[in-house]
Amino acid sequence: MAEPSSRTRGLGRGLSALMDEIAPLAGVADGAAPAAPIAANTAPIELLRRNPDQPRREFREAELEELTASIREKGLIQPILVRPAPGAEGEYQIVAGERRWRAAQRAGLHFVPIVVRDLDDQAVLEIAIIENVQRVDLNPLEEAYGYKALIDRFGRTQEAIAQTVGKSRSHVANALRLLALPDEVREHIGEGRLSAGHARAIASAPDPAALARTIVERGLSVRDAEALGRQAQSRPERSARRPSGPPPKDQDTLALERDLEETLGTRVVIDDRGGQGEVRILYTNLEVLDDIIGRLSRSR
Repeated sequence: MAEPSSRTRGLGRGLSALMDEIAPLAGVADGAAPAAPIAANTAPIELLRRNPDQPRREFREAELEELTASIREKGLIQPILVRPAPGAEGEYQIVAGERRWRAAQRAGLHFVPIVVRDLDDQAVLEIAIIENVQRVDLNPLEEAYGYKALIDRFGRTQEAIAQTVGKSRSHVANALRLLALPDEVREHIGEGRLSAGHARAIASAPDPAALARTIVERGLSVRDAEALGRQAQSRPERSARRPSGPPPKDQDTLALERDLEETLGTRVVIDDRGGQGEVRILYTNLEVLDDIIGRLSRSR
């Protein structure tokens, strides 16, 4: 699958090009068999199969019911993108549109509009990720697992993935960092109790699971979680307890840290001691370091 020419290329443009700007089907009533033999752009719904590598695992019931009601009233207007199902002649594997397929089944449709493309496994996974990421349908963990599959199975780099999905490389790197969090924290993310921002704020802390419980119990904002994470990292070990800890940082220093973190896409610590001190830029791997260097070079 060819790389997009620009990072800003979105899903709508990418899938439209892939589907040859297919217009909504006319003259075929969803749910009823056509009078003539089945056209090439329709298929019995029972011949469609879900993609086992679909990154999205959760389908919100309320949204599915809303789409089902819409299909019952207006039919399924947008075709489902499919490819010939591997190892199942005459059947199709869904590339993009599984939610529409699920809702169409609930609505009682017997035939659905499809667009068939001959795609390899890498292209199928990329399209599935693009469709869901651009529509904000994936939770942060599903997105991260999708990126990891592209890296592990197809040798894709973070830069190549970023270009494909229209995100920055730091976004991809930060998403992958979530997979290194403890199981308890990842469960909070998957269930929607923690956002990706919350998780990144505590990822480098000594005990992210304990901080996650605090955030969930108190309903803390991302900004509060960032402060909590900084406090946990600066707290001295009990075995090496100091007579007196460093004074708390003033609001100007905290605000400057946040500004730098947003600019560089990683954690920044400012240690000010009466107008003198140091600025520490933290990174978790060489990809992140390379991204930081690139940002600093561009800023010059």
